[in-house]
Amino acid sequence: MCGYTRLDRIRNVVIRERVGVAPVKDKLRETRLRWFGHVKRRSVGAPVRRCEAIHLLDCRRGRWRPKMSWNMVIRSDMKSLGLTEDMAQDINLWQSRIKMVDHRYSI
Repeated sequence: MCGYTRLDRIRNVVIRERVGVAPVKDKLRETRLRWFGHVKRRSVGAPVRRCEAIHLLDCRRGRWRPKMSWNMVIRSDMKSLGLTEDMAQDINLWQSRIKMVDHRYSI
């Protein structure tokens, strides 16, 4: 994409900075929060909202499974960006707060 090959042995972070792409971690957080906002704006009777009410008690996770649930990850993402659940109802506010801007650098 920028004229480098694997033989040049340049780290991905350096190439991402030169191309101007936001870090993968931030883009994943943006995607999770975008889905969360979509779910919160649905009606309470929607199947995806009814699944929120399901609580699995005494559920053991399998080997190598993540220790955090999806809700716990979303809560930490919202805390890091200073968001609340009520903000998800306003789509324009929500999208402007979760959007990770790709910075363009010169190559």
